[in-house]
Amino acid sequence: MPGTEKERIFIDRVSQRERERERERERGERVEMGSPSAASSSSTEKRKQGLGWMEWLRGWFYVIYEFLFQRITASHLENPMPLPPLNDLTCIITGCTSGIGLEMARQMAESGAHVVMAVRNTKAAHGLIQKWQNEWSGMGLPLNIEVMELDLLSLDSVVRFAEAWNARLGPLHVLINNAGIFSIGELQRFSKDGYEEHMQVNHLSPALLSILLLPSLIRGSPSRIINVNSIMHFVGFVDTEDMNVVSGKRKYTSLVGYSSSKLAQVMFSNILQKRIPAEAGIDVVCVSPGIVHTNVARDLPKIIQLAYHLIPYFIFSAQEGSRSSLFAATDPQVPEYCGLLKADDWPVCSFISHDCRPMNASEEAHNIETSHKVWAKTLELIGLPSDAVERLLEGEEIQCRYGPSRE
Repeated sequence: MPGTEKERIFIDRVSQRERERERERERGERVEMGSPSAASSSSTEKRKQGLGWMEWLRGWFYVIYEFLFQRITASHLENPMPLPPLNDLTCIITGCTSGIGLEMARQMAESGAHVVMAVRNTKAAHGLIQKWQNEWSGMGLPLNIEVMELDLLSLDSVVRFAEAWNARLGPLHVLINNAGIFSIGELQRFSKDGYEEHMQVNHLSPALLSILLLPSLIRGSPSRIINVNSIMHFVGFVDTEDMNVVSGKRKYTSLVGYSSSKLAQVMFSNILQKRIPAEAGIDVVCVSPGIVHTNVARDLPKIIQLAYHLIPYFIFSAQEGSRSSLFAATDPQVPEYCGLLKADDWPVCSFISHDCRPMNASEEAHNIETSHKVWAKTLELIGLPSDAVERLLEGEEIQCRYGPSRE
């Protein structure tokens, strides 16, 4: 696996943080297991209102560093990323009619995988498949790709998709939660479910999809959940009492919405990977694709779009940005890395950088107490019981507040 030396350095940090982690764990347990009044009092007194200025500065340092040096740090990678034969692999990819999702779908299909394009615009997806099949003609068997409708701005749509897929009773080996939005400069918008759009598309809907597809992921074990995240989570902050950013305690900007949703995804993944026992064979990995020139740019102000075209050297193409996700989805040593962190009780989930090396998540992502709160609040918002993961792993059925069956 690339970056073995870096991985050793990364894991060696465990001993340096042991005392701090123990204090965090004990504090989290007191809040979770103590009396409601004591927990409420403690939470009120100690609850953070945002990132400290040093955390904020460090976060932006990482963002700027990745922007300036990502090509250098990833110079050892081939483009496109060479993939092993994937003939026995079934993969669902969300948001794959453009950008890095499109590249992942095409490359995995050309390597033999059964790819399911989970998209809102099914017409565009069918057009892409026809184009790819024509280009692939004569080079081997027809590509094994299909399209299923999925609208992440609707939790009902997420439940319908999961129910339709699970009804096939087939295996799912890889779920790539790729779809995301970053509507820079736009006014705050809410989905029909009542949630801020960045939070729903980037976090709530992928969380619901991941949990509901656990039965299929178990059938495909060993399997993986890949969350395409962002270096921008380093400047994010999650207030579980105000995930829609409507209380007025923080001024809403699209940057606040985006970075908060990406941090929420990491924190949720921290707990999900702990809730799934090692014997289930399901790994949870977050991935940074780097700073990528994708269709996100169409939402940027004109002056920033111009900057995107003026500084192409620093920004990855969609194909380059897809490499870390493809690596996380297919490399045989990734499960070893995940297992190592799980066995060592590392406080955050596995995280793969844009250069396909292990990286540490942000300082705020290590906040165990907040991660547990994000987990509980997320389950509440997406309408699942607190023991949903455990029940699904045991083969039981669960009821979701959303979906066709709701009254």
